[in-house]
Amino acid sequence: MKQTFQPKKKSRQTTHGFLVKMRTKGGRRVIKNRRKKGRARLAP
Repeated sequence: MKQTFQPKKKSRQTTHGFLVKMRTKGGRRVIKNRRKKGRARLAP
């Protein structure tokens, strides 16, 4: 039986990427809060 997580860079970016987050109000709020907290990575 194979592992359930088969990582792909493109599918990760198209779901969780920075540009995707900037498209919605909630996503922009997430980025804002992560900036405020001082996260090194705003989006994976």
